[in-house]
Amino acid sequence: MKSVVVTGATSGIGRATALDLAAHGYQVIATARSTGQADKLLAAAAERGHSLRTVLLDVTEASSCTRAAAEVEEQTGGGPWALVNNAGLAHAGAFEDVSEEAARAVLEVNVLGAARMARLVLPAIRRRGGGRIVNMSSVGGLLTLPFNGWYCASKHALEALTDALRMETAADGVRCTLIEPGFIDTPMLETGLADMPTDSRYAESYRTARRLITAASPTAPEAVARTVRRALTARTPRRRYRVGRTTTLTPFIRVLPQGLVDHMACRALGLAAAQDPR
Repeated sequence: MKSVVVTGATSGIGRATALDLAAHGYQVIATARSTGQADKLLAAAAERGHSLRTVLLDVTEASSCTRAAAEVEEQTGGGPWALVNNAGLAHAGAFEDVSEEAARAVLEVNVLGAARMARLVLPAIRRRGGGRIVNMSSVGGLLTLPFNGWYCASKHALEALTDALRMETAADGVRCTLIEPGFIDTPMLETGLADMPTDSRYAESYRTARRLITAASPTAPEAVARTVRRALTARTPRRRYRVGRTTTLTPFIRVLPQGLVDHMACRALGLAAAQDPR
């Protein structure tokens, strides 16, 4: 039975992924930030007739990561076969509406936390003769939109680090994959939308953004979970997997002139374009 660590496994994509993998015969070690969250996840798995294990983890604390990695190594008899770096954080808002503290938290969770866990499990994966690291990115790691700058910055960084890691560890049989969801119906999306301040100069555009995202019918997290399983089971996994209806146009948007992309985004959100669309 292949062992897989799933971080941030108590809600949204992480929860769906942990339950899906447990249902398909993986030895799942799901991380949670509290015993209460862990107990709820264990109960949810038991209701479905599946079992998994939990480990307490806060990816923003190096000591917590070290302790969790040691516990995983003990539970798996030497370390996991795969790591799914799913723990994530978003603080939506215009650049000037997001505090330095909030921005630092986003980078700490989405970039440094994922890097810490990958660094800690790599020796075990090598000892097993190979395995997988799946990093949860976003379509925001490919495109940057207004009011999402810090989240997109963190996912751009995660994409770059994953690309480097993939090339550096390929000779060891480590396969590194990025999952790039669009808008997913999760508590993180709800929180991100709610975080946008109502007293901002951008308040009207924030309301427009909320309407557009709601109208886009966010994809269920179970679709992302199935894609994670696909990345784990594929003999030769792809470097990137996109998930969700809102990712369909991404390849086409990426080849458009940046000025045109700016113009379309600003027009959709009721922002005055600062430059012409060239």
